[in-house]
Amino acid sequence: MAGSNPLGSLFGRSPIGPIQEHMQVAHEASQLLPLFFAASAKADWAEAESLFKDIGRAERSADKLKRSVRRHLPKSLFLPVPRSDLLELVTIQDHVANIAKDISGLILGRQMQFPEALQQPLTELVGTCADTTGQALLAIRELDELLEVGFTGREVKRVEGMIKELEKLEGRTDKQSEALRGKLFKMESELPPVDVMFYYKIIELLAALADAAERVGHRLQILMAK
Repeated sequence: MAGSNPLGSLFGRSPIGPIQEHMQVAHEASQLLPLFFAASAKADWAEAESLFKDIGRAERSADKLKRSVRRHLPKSLFLPVPRSDLLELVTIQDHVANIAKDISGLILGRQMQFPEALQQPLTELVGTCADTTGQALLAIRELDELLEVGFTGREVKRVEGMIKELEKLEGRTDKQSEALRGKLFKMESELPPVDVMFYYKIIELLAALADAAERVGHRLQILMAK
């Protein structure tokens, strides 16, 4: 009976749409972080809480899409890649939304403010992290085209170029987080030890966010290689 499956229209003729939508929502969570950090820098905790709720909504939407893909991705689907690989891709994408929520939740819960001397390098790191997840999204948006051409030809080269740019962005976050940790290390003796511990934790989570985005690209690379 037509319309009996409420998620039927979600998948349509291709299972790729929901996977792309999932990455879109995950990126939406991460792209709110620059605004969230700006609010925390000003101690505008009402605005920070509002943004945290927005991030949480995006994270919950990502979870819902992840569960839908897992339940409804056809097991008999004829694809040039295994179903298990597409499910793994969704799992990796989901880390992006989860980490964005973890970062904002920790900062809001403790009403954390980084020292003024660290604000500029912190802002740069957060911005690059958001750019990194955005680049991962651009690559995932090409997944349906890759399937149409059977993971061959010029489309593959184009996506490989996107993944290289993604790797460059993630490498930039590595350098930025390393520089930020170095600045923090020099200030440790002037700061409360517990605060220092959580500053390092936030820097670690930001690096993990960029790493998760890069792993989305690497998983896509593995799909293209099969």
